[in-house]
Amino acid sequence: MSAEILQIPVPGSDNFSYLIICQTTGKGLAIDPGRDPDPLLAAVHERKVQLEIVANTHGHQDHIAGNRKVLGTSSVILAAHPADVPRADLLLGEGTCLSVGNLTIEVLHTPGHTPGSVCFHPPGALITGDTLFVTRCGRADFPGSDPAALYRSLLRLATFPPDTQVFPGHDYGPCPHSTIAFERQHNPYLQCPDLESFLRLRMGA
Repeated sequence: MSAEILQIPVPGSDNFSYLIICQTTGKGLAIDPGRDPDPLLAAVHERKVQLEIVANTHGHQDHIAGNRKVLGTSSVILAAHPADVPRADLLLGEGTCLSVGNLTIEVLHTPGHTPGSVCFHPPGALITGDTLFVTRCGRADFPGSDPAALYRSLLRLATFPPDTQVFPGHDYGPCPHSTIAFERQHNPYLQCPDLESFLRLRMGA
């Protein structure tokens, strides 16, 4: 089942929000409204999307600050991992599947940047939050971060098919989105042969 994925820059930041639309039913899932959700809400309005869920990749304020405004627009529920957003309406974990119209979006628990970091896996794509960026990866020096867990999460993402689209939480790389094949070739964090080399690169250890 095909999904339309809109990558929406958040004003005043380098964050991205996302809107995943079931092309058959017009129902949608919003991800990480950021501090200014107005462009996301404008896309919902312009596309006449029936928004059902707003989901968070993790609990940092630059990703979740706009939750309340989006939730206040209609009967939308909030979905997030309880380690990061414990008061979410729908608590996400490894293997959770979100149904949006005829779409099924799988949830991958990818801790490391935060304990409750998740990636969303609609058909053919990964919305990676602050776990994987284009040619980079998330920081692992925040309270609750776990660099060894981040390394394992990155290795897991690297096993996805080469043509899988990668949609990151920030515009940090040479292009706004990429593929797993591109990341395998160009992302030094995915090329680390072992945990020790990853720690030296990511943490300066």
